[in-house]
Amino acid sequence: MPQSAAATSALPPLSVLELALAEEGRSAHEALAAVVSSAQQARRLGFRRVWVAEHHRYRSVASVAPPVMSAHLAAKTSGIRIGSGGMLLGNHAPLVIAEQFSTLAALHPDRIDLGIGRGPGTSDVDTVRALRRGADQATHEEYRAGLLDLLEYLAHANEARVLTGADTAPQPWLLSSSVAGAELAAELGLPLAFAHHVQPGNTLEALGRYRERFLPSRWCQTARVLVSVETLCAPTEAEAAYLARPAQLVLAAVLTGQGVDAVLVPPAKAAAHSLDPEVEDRLARLRATQAHGTPETVRRRLATIAAQTAADELMLSTPVYDAEARTRSLILVADASMT
Repeated sequence: MPQSAAATSALPPLSVLELALAEEGRSAHEALAAVVSSAQQARRLGFRRVWVAEHHRYRSVASVAPPVMSAHLAAKTSGIRIGSGGMLLGNHAPLVIAEQFSTLAALHPDRIDLGIGRGPGTSDVDTVRALRRGADQATHEEYRAGLLDLLEYLAHANEARVLTGADTAPQPWLLSSSVAGAELAAELGLPLAFAHHVQPGNTLEALGRYRERFLPSRWCQTARVLVSVETLCAPTEAEAAYLARPAQLVLAAVLTGQGVDAVLVPPAKAAAHSLDPEVEDRLARLRATQAHGTPETVRRRLATIAAQTAADELMLSTPVYDAEARTRSLILVADASMT
C-alpha cells in the first residue's frame, strides 16, 4: 500500500523544549543535569535549538529560571541555538530581560533566542503575586506595553545603555497558544512559536491569522512559524503508552486544578493509577493531536502536523519520567526523520 504524501515528505528542522522534569525520588541537581545531557545530545543529533521553559512552584518541573539555565546550556554546548521557551514577561521588568539576554547574546553571538510569553507560569495566585510584588496577573494591555518596551530595549541597546558596546542581539520570538497572541506577533513582525501541545484546537486558526496579518520588521522579514508538539517515541506502541502514563497523570491533575502539587512518578507506579473516564477521554483526545508511538508512527504524525500547519520548524516536548528514556526518544525521532 503506498504511503501518504505526509508520511513520505521530509520533516522541517527539529528542536527541543525542556521543562527540566522533577521526578519523584530524584534531586533538582539530577533534573537540571539531565537538561544539559539532552541539549548536548540534541546538538549531536542535528537539532536546531533547545529552549527552556519558565514555570513556578510546580512539583513536577524544575525549570524556573530560563536566563540561568540558558547561560549554562550555552556554555556546555556549541553550535546549537539556546534560549527561553519562554520568558514570561509579566513576571519580570522588560529592562531586566533585555539586560540578561543581551548579555547572553554578547557571550554567545548568533546563538541566543528570547522566546517571550504572556502567562504567569503557575496556577497559584499567591505565587503570581509574589513574582509581581503584590500585583495580580498582568492584563493584556500591560503585557503589550511591556513587550513594546522590551523590543525597544533590544533594538536600541547602545542608546538605551542596556549593554554598552553590544553589537548583537538575541532573536526575539513571541510564544502563543491563542489567536490573539498570534495576531500580536503578526502586528509586531515577530516570529511565532505556537504551543500546539497546549492548545491544538487553536493552531490552524491562529497560524492563518498570523500569516494573513504579518507585517515585516527588523526582527523578521517574512512570517516564520515554529510549532511545538508533544512527542514520545519508543520501539513499540505499548511501551510508548507505558512511558506516557506518568505525564498523563500530571496533566490530569492540571485539568482538575491540582497541577501544582502533582508529582511525576515512575511508569510502574503510574500504571496502577486509574482516572475518571471523562478525564481519560480528554487525555486521549489531546494525545491524538500530538506524536506518540513507534518511530514510524511518530514520523507520520510529525509530517502530518508539519503539512497541516506549514511549520518552518517543529519543537518537540517529551514529558517522560527518566532522562534516558527522553534521550532515547530524541534519538529514535532523529533516526526516523532521516528515512
